Amino acid sequence: MVRLAKIVIDSTQLENYKALLKEEIETSVRVEPGVITLYAVSEKNNPAHITILEIYADTSAYKAHLQAPHFIKYKTGTKDMVKSLELAEADPLVPGMKIK
Repeated sequence: MVRLAKIVIDSTQLENYKALLKEEIETSVRVEPGVITLYAVSEKNNPAHITILEIYADTSAYKAHLQAPHFIKYKTGTKDMVKSLELAEADPLVPGMKIK
């Protein structure tokens, strides 16, 4: 399962958001076997615009991720920082590509 999360953050809270995001991503990848990768980038000219590439083993792994304590902590901690959130399901163009 692949999805893109496109997020706009309140620029006055960007550093706090990035700290919470870093903790959530590192924990998810380390402790959740179904999380293949979470890769976050910000736009060079618009650093409050963040896109996260999310790759999960399957839909069950994604649903388990949403219930994980570290994800709930991230969602709760950032709810007042997020100005907009768009989730887009995606299809890999090279589905067999190995992720290191």
